[in-house]
Amino acid sequence: MPHYGDFQNEIYLAGLSGVVPKLPTDFSTLEARAAAALPPHVLNYVQGGCGDELTQRRNSEAFGHWGMVPRMMVDSTTRDLSIELFGQRYPTPLLMAPIGVTGICTQDQHGDLAAARASVATGVPLCLSTLTNDPLETVAQTLGEQPGFFQLYTPRDADVAASLVQRAEQAGYRAIVVTLDTWVTGWRPRDLNTASFPQLRGHVLSNYFSDPAFRKLLAQPPEADPAAAIRAWTKIFGRVLTWADMPWLRSLTKLPIVLKGICHPDDARRAVDAGADAIYCSNHGGRQANGGIAAIDLLPEVVKAAGSVPVLFDSGVRSGTDVVKALALGARAVGVGRPYAYGLALDGAAGATHVLRCLLAEADLLMAVNGWPSIAAVREAGALRVS
Repeated sequence: MPHYGDFQNEIYLAGLSGVVPKLPTDFSTLEARAAAALPPHVLNYVQGGCGDELTQRRNSEAFGHWGMVPRMMVDSTTRDLSIELFGQRYPTPLLMAPIGVTGICTQDQHGDLAAARASVATGVPLCLSTLTNDPLETVAQTLGEQPGFFQLYTPRDADVAASLVQRAEQAGYRAIVVTLDTWVTGWRPRDLNTASFPQLRGHVLSNYFSDPAFRKLLAQPPEADPAAAIRAWTKIFGRVLTWADMPWLRSLTKLPIVLKGICHPDDARRAVDAGADAIYCSNHGGRQANGGIAAIDLLPEVVKAAGSVPVLFDSGVRSGTDVVKALALGARAVGVGRPYAYGLALDGAAGATHVLRCLLAEADLLMAVNGWPSIAAVREAGALRVS
């Protein structure tokens, strides 16, 4: 039975013929290569965080404060990395987290389609951002039968919000992931120092420009007056959501609703009481608020408060080892962001596929070596705070 860890055998065997991987297998080298390849304004947006980026650094560094204890004399020659989510079985716990500028990460400006192709190639679900260069329907067509989720930046205009959600449901996405912490943009010096904000230049707004409810707000279609369409977008982006809005959100769709940005156990309990189908523990990778605690350190209490409601997680995930640690602390699925964006920048769909395969291979091999043949065994082993 093949395993994700067999990817390393492919690499070593190819090396016998003098073939080495086109892209790095470690994050630091991958990031350095992508930094050299991406245009500065795109790199700053993808790589940057809020303020002095302390929270962003904490997110990734905090994984080193958690350790796991291997178990020996366990037969882990066969591993099962599959999970159940929203009544469906997924082959792995990995998730492609929503990134608002994947569309401009590839040279052809169709990075969203490349991400979808990587999802199909690996079986890792794509959580598509509202901010894309290709309409959500086109991305869904590229996904085909591969499950995907739609992340919603809830517009202030209720009709546009409803239209986006209904389009996602009709296109075949399996859940609506509502981002709670981005009704206003955090203070991001890398972007501010170059006065560069992609959306104000007309990038990644295709879901709005193609939306019938949004187009009704315009005197002329976006094709005729893109500047006016961008101004209209600035006026409707970012609805402040409160718990009182949950019945309205629920009324928009029959799909599962995931609340993204939950970091406090009290908020997790309120989300469960309000009828959320899943909780997404995330601090937006440190992009929205600085000075916070690493998301991985907050995950255990969120999981405890959520009870039987599944908890998704992202923020700071850079390796397969990070993925396993998040699973050990209770995450049902683990999102990865910047690494696959760097893969897109370097080699499009093939690059993102390579990055995802590396993450899965490392996670699978860690489980094999440490005597954990299943995700359930990983959770039973747990993780210990070591510093």
